[in-house]
Amino acid sequence: MNQRLLGQLLEEKEMKLKGGLYHQTQIKLAYNSNRIEGSCLSEEQTRYIYETNTVNFGQDEAASVDDIIETVNHFSCFDYMLVHADDELTEDVIKEFHRLLKRNTSDERKEWFRVGDYKTRPNVVGDMATTAPAKVSDEMQKLLTDYHQKGNITIENIVDFHYRFESIHPFQDGNGRVGRIIMFKECLQNNIMPFIIDQEHKLFYYRGLKEYKTEKGYLMDTCLAAQDQYEAMVSYFFPDIK
Repeated sequence: MNQRLLGQLLEEKEMKLKGGLYHQTQIKLAYNSNRIEGSCLSEEQTRYIYETNTVNFGQDEAASVDDIIETVNHFSCFDYMLVHADDELTEDVIKEFHRLLKRNTSDERKEWFRVGDYKTRPNVVGDMATTAPAKVSDEMQKLLTDYHQKGNITIENIVDFHYRFESIHPFQDGNGRVGRIIMFKECLQNNIMPFIIDQEHKLFYYRGLKEYKTEKGYLMDTCLAAQDQYEAMVSYFFPDIK
């Protein structure tokens, strides 16, 4: 059961175990989630930052400071998520995910950008309109109320929550990363195998979000394929955890 998985991830986190499931999950989730949002760091560069807490690129290579900061921030956000995986999902928890992901970035220096709070200006997902800033708080409360009334949460419920969350797009930036951290958390809490959407399937993932209203299967299939991949990684380290 995935309470065992959560316990194992927390144990390896506390042990600072190198080369285990927690170690691999940190790197793969940070790399893929940031890469989907436009980070230029490679998986090897992400691994190097995680394992050495230093940056070492080739002579002719350059990296965005924000890419580096957001990678380090993602490691911290994942740790916070693990510690609070069994807590009820609330607006405060979601806002803390955002604060941890976006702190110390160049966005934080913009007067109108709210790190750890909802957006103040309209934004879009691709070419799709999202919830107006003045309505975000009400829509988020409704989303969470609807979600918590479902009883036994399934992976379908979690994916549906993700679609609705991304449609609201409550933050000025960082919505995709926050949304994917939420899915990982909710899977752990509800004894569902979590998953990492990899950047190679970015276009399938975006298409799934775009077409979800008329065809839910596309996003669902993308998430289920990602779940199979993560289950294979879990099975490598712990064959008896399903």
